[in-house]
Amino acid sequence: MLPVNSIELKDYRLWLLGLATCLAVIYFTLVWRLDNADLLGNSVLFIGAVAMILRDRWQTLTLSSSTISTGLGSAIVGVLLLRSQGYLSESFLLLFPLLAALGLAFLASGISGLKQYRKELLILMFLGLPKLLLPILFDPTVLTAKFSALVLWYSGFEVERYGYYIQLGDRAVEVFQGCSGIEGISYLTALAGLFIMMFPLGIFARWAALILAGIIAFLVNGFRVALLAHFVYSAQPDAFDYWHHGTGSFIFSMLSVAIFGGICWVFLQRQTPHEPEVSP
Repeated sequence: MLPVNSIELKDYRLWLLGLATCLAVIYFTLVWRLDNADLLGNSVLFIGAVAMILRDRWQTLTLSSSTISTGLGSAIVGVLLLRSQGYLSESFLLLFPLLAALGLAFLASGISGLKQYRKELLILMFLGLPKLLLPILFDPTVLTAKFSALVLWYSGFEVERYGYYIQLGDRAVEVFQGCSGIEGISYLTALAGLFIMMFPLGIFARWAALILAGIIAFLVNGFRVALLAHFVYSAQPDAFDYWHHGTGSFIFSMLSVAIFGGICWVFLQRQTPHEPEVSP
């Protein structure tokens, strides 16, 4: 027969698990309603990683929340539920998992036990904050236009650049902010954040992964813009639409992810100690 304290603790864990499941269902329903496939895929990946980490150490978590922490956690969860009834914006959904996890952490372990969930909170922070903060802090539109013009010049084209415009012959292409590469930079930076939180890496490897993620996304997008300018110059509207809005744009996204994945594999190989060979 189990002691009363063990039964109460088990019920408390089940209650927290049920609340977390309800919040996850609400969140994925909201993302589905917003019809944002990129955010949906990222959310499955990041929240799944958090769920795996918590599953491995579920029984070792210290659950002890004070009245103030319980009230604070309940307030955060309540605000999220009320806000979910109104107008949905991408910025709200980008912060929803982090705020929900923070509220659950306050309910579960209080302010003093928040450090137990440092890795999980950082992972969810990388899910939303890069896409929210990077466009405010950094606008690579001019750099993208410069790099794409340089690629075309090295490819043998007579190219001129005026600010955001790339001119080939009597035709010109304007590089808008949507084509600047900031979306790809934000996406790959978020993946880099997930990578450095999931695997044991040194300080140098962590910073290198974050920096290289942004560089790779910028370079791949620069080549894409140069290709689009070439299609405008050669009067190929169908090819332009395919590589701008169609499947071609996803090919460049997958290319950047594949290149970054290869770099992550190299980092893991360098971090993994090799077993010494045993002579017979």
